[in-house]
This record gives sequence, C-alpha cells and structure tokens, in this order.
Amino acid sequence: MYMKKKRLGQWMLLAIVCLSFSVGETYAQKHEFANYKRYATENAALAQPVKKEKRVVFMGNSITEGWVRTHPDFFKTNGYIGRGISGQTSYQFLLRFREDVINLSPALVVINAGTNDVAENTGAYNEDYTFGNIASMAELAKANKIKVILTSVLPAAEFPWRREIKDAPQKIQSLNARIEAYAKANKIPFVNYYQPMVVGENKALNPQYTKDGVHPTGEGYDIMEALIKQAIEKAL
Repeated sequence: MYMKKKRLGQWMLLAIVCLSFSVGETYAQKHEFANYKRYATENAALAQPVKKEKRVVFMGNSITEGWVRTHPDFFKTNGYIGRGISGQTSYQFLLRFREDVINLSPALVVINAGTNDVAENTGAYNEDYTFGNIASMAELAKANKIKVILTSVLPAAEFPWRREIKDAPQKIQSLNARIEAYAKANKIPFVNYYQPMVVGENKALNPQYTKDGVHPTGEGYDIMEALIKQAIEKAL
C-alpha cells in the first residue's frame, strides 16, 4: 500500500512538472520579448544579396512598420526592407538586430529608435540606456561592415496611450541632441526628421503630417522620404 501511494505521488509530481514546463513554454511563445518571429518567414525567404546589390534595411517601431504599409512602393521601388515592429523600444531592437539586420547582409541600415522608450512602453525611461542601445546597434552594424544612418526621434507633444507623461518634448529633444552628437563624432550620417515636422510651443508633430500626434500620415512620410533617400544615395 505504501509503495502504491509513493508511486502515485511520484507520478503526480512528474505531471505537475511537465504541466509547468508546458505552461512556461506557451507563455514564452506568446510573450517573447523581442518578437523574433515577426519577420522570421520573410527573413528565411530572403536570398543573400547578389553581387553589387546595395540592400538597405530600416529598423524601427510602428512608424517604420506604418511607413511600409502606407507607402509600400517607396520600399519596393528602391529595394528597401522594412523591419519595424509596432510598440517596440530600443531594448527590443537591440535584441533582434542580428536576426532582422545583420543576418540579412545589408549594405546599410537606417535606425529610428526612441519614441516608445520615451513613452515607457517597456518600463521607466532612462536616456542613458536608450542612447546606449542606439549606439550599440550602430557599433554592431559597423563591426559587420554595414553602413549606418541614424535618424532623429519624431516630435510628439504627448502620447495618446501615456498622457500622464508630461515632458515628452523635452526628453525627445535631449535624446535627439545626443544621437546627433554621437553621429557627428563617429562620422555617421544623421537625418533630422524632427526639424521639418515639429510645430508650436508644445513641440508637437505638425497636424498636417499626423492624425494622432505620433504616427505620420502619407504627407508626413513624404517629408521623411525626401530626406532619407538623399542620405542613403549619398552614403552608398
């Protein structure tokens, strides 16, 4: 009788352990921080660049993802590859940088990061950490012989999903100044989306270029395209 109870207890313990692993795996799959799977299929289907091909990857958040969706021809015509994921911060960009940039063997990467960091999408904002993530991506790219273009954070007076953050404009301006200074010191091209798109004392994204104060409309992307295309052509 004792042995039967002992075996039953062992089987119950084993079942609990197996269930725990199963639940943990399911949670990890659903809540995987970097979202490597977002572009896994597209990345796998992408052949290595042919000789003399100058592949360009855009790393970013919903602003980049929305750009591809709003103006797909801009990317298709120029052979640009969008790797933006909505809601992500620079911490997540850095984690997936190898999968979504380095392994694609581009000639150049355009990095736009910082909006969701300031919006505290993945925790309290720390300018040093965000800047460090951006610098790390640039250094990883250069170490892999990938040219870099750094871009400014777009203006935003506030975030509709984080209205309690009252000093977004000041944080954005400060981060942009650091990115620009780093780019200059390291001879990296810097594209300033901020200046032609900001308006008013509250340093908002010009209503002509946005509907929600954060994400550009087609007209907003027109402004960005003229700036970035010129910078890419010069860099390559």
